[in-house]
Amino acid sequence: MSGATSCESRHFLSIVMLHKFYLQTLCNLYIAFFLKFDIINLRTKQRKVIKIMNKVLVFDMDGTIADLYKEKNWLEDIKAEKPNPYQNAKPLYEMDILKDVLEVLKGQGWKIVVTSWLAKGSTKAYDEKVRKAKTDWLRKYDFPYDELHLVKYGTTKANCTRKYGGYQILVDDNKKVRKGWTLGKTIDANKDILFPLVDLALDKN
Repeated sequence: MSGATSCESRHFLSIVMLHKFYLQTLCNLYIAFFLKFDIINLRTKQRKVIKIMNKVLVFDMDGTIADLYKEKNWLEDIKAEKPNPYQNAKPLYEMDILKDVLEVLKGQGWKIVVTSWLAKGSTKAYDEKVRKAKTDWLRKYDFPYDELHLVKYGTTKANCTRKYGGYQILVDDNKKVRKGWTLGKTIDANKDILFPLVDLALDKN
């Protein structure tokens, strides 16, 4: 009698252990699946965060930071392929103040890019003169850019920085260019650009 009871007990324990084994296996599979799912989600979120962290400020030059259109006979000189309007243009802002604001933004992770058109319908020889004049102007006034794009008139400016992804702000006086900007918000350079840039540095945007 006791032998039969002992046999039944061992059989019962075997069943319990087998169920326990299957239960543990299912739990492990469940944990492994959802852990993997969470890791994939975490990596996706990290990639999104990294993408969002790409912050780019794109500046036009003429009429935005350089007062080209106040230069005497600027249009006639450009048509005659003279570089002086680009060379002699005065800054539209006190450049030390603008530079200080941009340095703060750079410290916050913003990349500063200058994307400016060359003269409309210009020759290759004049393009080179204008490239030099604009580069020299930026150097003269110590504008703290990280990257410079001097491109053919009418070029879609977003194409120059699209590769960075993230969030990009265009600062430009041209309404049509601002309207066509698809990488983020825009700042109208026909108004004082210092206020929105300071707000950006103070994270009020």
